[in-house]
Amino acid sequence: MARAKVKNLPDLSEHARPGQELVVKVTPNASRTCLVFNQGLLHALVTVPPEHGKANAAVTRLLAQALGIAPSRISLLRGQSSRQKTFRVEAN
Repeated sequence: MARAKVKNLPDLSEHARPGQELVVKVTPNASRTCLVFNQGLLHALVTVPPEHGKANAAVTRLLAQALGIAPSRISLLRGQSSRQKTFRVEAN
């Protein structure tokens, strides 16, 4: 199943360095998928439910698109079942 690219994402390409960590507040089951800055914190809204890692995978794809890198270069460090998550950009 092909996934459509989300438009109007912030350009996070300056954070696409290996080892860079990103703290993200996640809202699953949102009415739309987007990535915004809210009070200095990166906030990801995704339309998928938080079951079986679906929301985490959706946020990973969203971050990859905003960073301009492959989703395989992003790993979830902390917050597997929490709304606040820490992702890390991995080397190629």
